[in-house]
Amino acid sequence: MAPEEELIRQIQKGRQECLDELIELYYPAILRYCLWHMPDTESAQDATQETFLRLIRFIGRYKHNGQFKAYLYQIAANTCIDVRRRLPRTEPLTEELSCLICQPESGYQAVENRQLLATVFTKLQGDQRELLLLRYGQELTLREIAVITGLPLRTVQTKLSRAVKKMRKLLDR
Repeated sequence: MAPEEELIRQIQKGRQECLDELIELYYPAILRYCLWHMPDTESAQDATQETFLRLIRFIGRYKHNGQFKAYLYQIAANTCIDVRRRLPRTEPLTEELSCLICQPESGYQAVENRQLLATVFTKLQGDQRELLLLRYGQELTLREIAVITGLPLRTVQTKLSRAVKKMRKLLDR
């Protein structure tokens, strides 16, 4: 049994102290995910906190099926959509955030690579960006991505493959 599954069982039995441990386990990854979808850091932090508030509110309904990570990302995705609706229309952070998926490099080359990645990333369609972010930015499995997006596994594979090809093509230019 995964550690988060045991924590959830304990929380559902009333041990609220396990909630802090569960949040600590996933907070950095969910914040990173929200940063890609929000126009500024403050909005991303708000979306992250709201994600965990929704998790707390609905944790009693969660069924132990080994898909907790996907369940949490689904909440985060819906929360980001809701929070963005309440904000003025702007593009999500890209220059700041491209460093989250780049390998650490030194000096000028690292800055140049981050800017190039951010520019190319914004040229992709929304669903392509989302699939690339979930797969390579958040390191989720294809099955988890299928659960989060509600798409069949084969469709996720196909769309992800197309997104990677398009990104390569844009990078080659």
